[in-house]
Amino acid sequence: MAKTAGILLIGNEILSGKITDANAAYLCRELRVLGVEVRRITVIPDEVDLIAAEVRAFSSAYDVVFTSGGVGPTHDDVTIEGVARALGVAVVRHPELTGLLRQHYGERLNEAHLKMAEVPEGAELLGAESLRFPTIVMRNVYVLPGVPEIFRQKFDALKERFRDAPFHLCCVYVSMGEGTLADHLNELLAGHPDLMLGSYPEFSNPEYKVKVTLESKDRGYLDAAVGSFLDRLPKEAIVRVER
Repeated sequence: MAKTAGILLIGNEILSGKITDANAAYLCRELRVLGVEVRRITVIPDEVDLIAAEVRAFSSAYDVVFTSGGVGPTHDDVTIEGVARALGVAVVRHPELTGLLRQHYGERLNEAHLKMAEVPEGAELLGAESLRFPTIVMRNVYVLPGVPEIFRQKFDALKERFRDAPFHLCCVYVSMGEGTLADHLNELLAGHPDLMLGSYPEFSNPEYKVKVTLESKDRGYLDAAVGSFLDRLPKEAIVRVER
């Protein structure tokens, strides 16, 4: 059974179209390489009660949860409060973060800056030499910033914590359309019900019409499924196979 993850994107700017999110696609790719299955992505506004409800649900449903956005010094940065409320704890000012902020801002430090020292009570701080500020972790919830560059830096510093058994992938490119291919795919799944199977039509590539992806954490199971699939396809329909 693959380790599961949920991703919460928090911010009115995403829902209004002012900002195009880049973090979810990046995180999905990275987690897949690590062997983690992303089960759900949700985008919600900067509302404490809604953040709390979603974090609570995600934390119970998935092995690990990532939030993106809402952790700065302004009025709409309410993710920390939402996470704390979800998990039934208070928001407190962490002395280590306070010290780091004081060191960074010096005499310019103000109450807005100090808002970034607030954490859910009992939270863990995960640091790395590559990070200016540590990442806040509350139980299985990892609180990450919305700025893509910083989001990636923080995740890269932590990602080995999430490594699981890898997914094995085979891609089969075929020259027949999905309508003709569908029966072959249904027969394949009937014989290999645990296979993760995807079918993606291509309308502008003259080389092939459909890319079929076959995945499993069991290499032997995948090899058997690929062999079965290739055997049932007309040889002339197979453009290429990538493992």
